[in-house]
Amino acid sequence: MKNVALIIGCAFLTGCHTTIKMSIPEVFKEQATMQHVKGTGANRMSFGNVSTSRIKRGLQVSSPGSKESYPFPENYLLTQIGILKSEIVSSEKGKFRYTISDGKNNMSIIATENKMVRKLDYEAYNSKSIFNNFEQVQQYAYTFSAVMKPDTAKQWELLMTNIYDRQREHDTNPITIIKRTDHGLATNGTDTIFVKPLSIQKTESSDNKAGKLPFPVMSGYELSTSGGVIAVVDMIDKNIWFYNELDETERLQISAIGTALFARRIHNVNW
Repeated sequence: MKNVALIIGCAFLTGCHTTIKMSIPEVFKEQATMQHVKGTGANRMSFGNVSTSRIKRGLQVSSPGSKESYPFPENYLLTQIGILKSEIVSSEKGKFRYTISDGKNNMSIIATENKMVRKLDYEAYNSKSIFNNFEQVQQYAYTFSAVMKPDTAKQWELLMTNIYDRQREHDTNPITIIKRTDHGLATNGTDTIFVKPLSIQKTESSDNKAGKLPFPVMSGYELSTSGGVIAVVDMIDKNIWFYNELDETERLQISAIGTALFARRIHNVNW
């Protein structure tokens, strides 16, 4: 199969209201079938002949973090001008499990999510201004892992990460926006599926005027092997596009990856 470069776009559908949509190239549409996933915000999902069991979730633990002031001498000069420098470390953890079936075969999925954010907080404690506080992200680490076990075949493992380290990346921009560009792969030790994030930034209104978003917006994921693209997971409209040449086993594997991505709570909270 030829590798297909996915072109992403969005459109203004009504007046001033912007509806962002993923645009799938015609060359890929002709080789693929789209399935709309129902129940992505609930505890069960279904599409076509595929359905999940109830998604059982463990306790989602969130630690908002507590301020820890920097000691002398790091904070000495700042305190002389009325600024208190503190460090805040917050974390969030979650897990879930479910079973997915196509009516013939089943796969059990056990997944975990972890997020850690470390920030520096600068507070002008003698100021009465509403702008007396500034936070700067120093580190961000998001990991998502899922073990996907078929009834009879090899076990698959999915790992997604999004890592940011200000010092290591020599980032001098005082304002940090963490990009929602987690990526990774799924493997059973023999075969590998690469999971690549897709983003949109260019827009087009109903009267064909081109526009541009102030920053890229993540729209979904491209799943591929060494032979090319085999599926697209549309996180905006909640669809999965399957390459038509996939067999039943491969389609169920793609379905497991897609539903696991939809089932996340920590990463998907802002979708």
